[in-house]
Amino acid sequence: MVSANDFRQGVTFKMEGVVYEVVSFQHVQRPRLAPLVRAKIKNLKAGGVVERTFSPDDKFEDVQLEQRNLQFSYIDGDVYHFMDTESYDQYEFSKEQIGEQIKFLKEEMIINMLMFEGVVLGVKIPFKVDLRVVEAPPGIKGDSGGSVTKPVVLETGAIVNVPLFIKEGEMIKVDTRTGEYIERSK
Repeated sequence: MVSANDFRQGVTFKMEGVVYEVVSFQHVQRPRLAPLVRAKIKNLKAGGVVERTFSPDDKFEDVQLEQRNLQFSYIDGDVYHFMDTESYDQYEFSKEQIGEQIKFLKEEMIINMLMFEGVVLGVKIPFKVDLRVVEAPPGIKGDSGGSVTKPVVLETGAIVNVPLFIKEGEMIKVDTRTGEYIERSK
């Protein structure tokens, strides 16, 4: 059993027969009232995210998801094709099933497929990925007061704000959960 007080990003649990994952959470202390836990939770089967408020004492069934490594193969229209790296089985996912993380997905990337009781729930890409900068406007001389950033286009088409010293052709590390620049890749 997992209580709402134990919620952290990435925790999975079963509520009303549906498997959810905690996307974000906040513990709320209210003067002279009982505390609450506000959480954005993602329905892993349907893919929708809802915001719910829980009592810290609310208990839910803890869920352990099976994870399998898949390699991204190719895109056919709106369908993304993956191959299991162990059994070589083929899997297809729509844009909606992959969600926001799609903008950081590149060919041959290894991702995790989430399964519960033999049912595929979705996919997760790594939290940090290395991507090549394909378009980067030049940094303007003298425009360096404070932490100045510029938008660049990555090889996947995603747009990320990076420091001025990043140039076209460089590899950078990006946090796929937030879409933020982390550092230059080695």
